[in-house]
Amino acid sequence: MPKPTPVHCPICQKENDFFAGPMGTFCSQRCKLVDLGKWLGEEYRVSEPLRPDHLVEFEDVPESDLDRLE
Repeated sequence: MPKPTPVHCPICQKENDFFAGPMGTFCSQRCKLVDLGKWLGEEYRVSEPLRPDHLVEFEDVPESDLDRLE
């Protein structure tokens, strides 16, 4: 059996298991909606579009390891 994947909620920093519930990285529906509000209010934004040269360093990484990169 695989170990739980602990993550911190991006809003309140409470630690939870990424795969335990339907919220993913969020610990609650409230935190999920707060995050959505930040995107809609343009508090968060993508700084620049991804270009192919941004991904060059990941070309040789096996696909199964891509989620483990930091």
